[in-house]
Amino acid sequence: MIHTILRDKSTRLFLILSGFFIANALIAEIIGVKIFSLEKSLGFSPLQLQLLGNTLSFNLTAGVLLWPVVFILTDLINEYYGQKGVRFLSWLTAGLIAFAFLLFTGAIWLEPADFFVTSKQGSGVPNMQVAYKSILGQGGFIIIGSLTAFLIGQLVDVVVFHQIKKVTGEKYIWLRATGSTLISQFIDSFVVLFVAFYIGTRVNQQGNDFVWPFQLFIAVGLVNYLYKFVVAIAMTPVIYGVHYLIEQYLGHEKAAEMKNAAMKD
Repeated sequence: MIHTILRDKSTRLFLILSGFFIANALIAEIIGVKIFSLEKSLGFSPLQLQLLGNTLSFNLTAGVLLWPVVFILTDLINEYYGQKGVRFLSWLTAGLIAFAFLLFTGAIWLEPADFFVTSKQGSGVPNMQVAYKSILGQGGFIIIGSLTAFLIGQLVDVVVFHQIKKVTGEKYIWLRATGSTLISQFIDSFVVLFVAFYIGTRVNQQGNDFVWPFQLFIAVGLVNYLYKFVVAIAMTPVIYGVHYLIEQYLGHEKAAEMKNAAMKD
């Protein structure tokens, strides 16, 4: 039975795209706890951008390395499997991410062995349990904000993609793919910051804890979106390349049949 299912090229392609989609989204959530300097990573001094009274540089979460791939996969799945395919995968992925963090919480709760706590002191990690909790134990509002932004971004991407394709037909792949990504990423950039930090720092405030002002929330959102905007444009040739490979794999007749069915769906 499995052998028969996997012989169908469209089914096999869906499994491949879905696997990369889920893996990239989950990995992006896990590695997103790290904040890195884009400028220093590229070998030059941080920019000093003046926005709304804030001096900002391109300090980004490591998750931004993978989210552009997720949105390219979204557009490919949208192209060949329609809105239902993307929505199904989006809800499934969100559920799996939530499940993963639930398991992380359980693993953190387990009482560590004595030797584990001190096992990396020679490498500069005085307490492995604290390090483990710091990396995997992201705050509740960060997880909620990230999942909310992911789902809203995905659903917006689906709608915009199909509206553009209804007008342009099969022409202008770059417009429907890159255009839908730019719009959905704009929303994603601000939703995650609003829930995770603008609201989160207020709800969890203790004593003199820092609370994000509205101007900082907007400024950081604009900087994050500027990065995503540039990356989305830069990834446009990749979209055409992957489309070409898929067309070669499926055959033009099968690919056209799937795209027509996706639009009717």
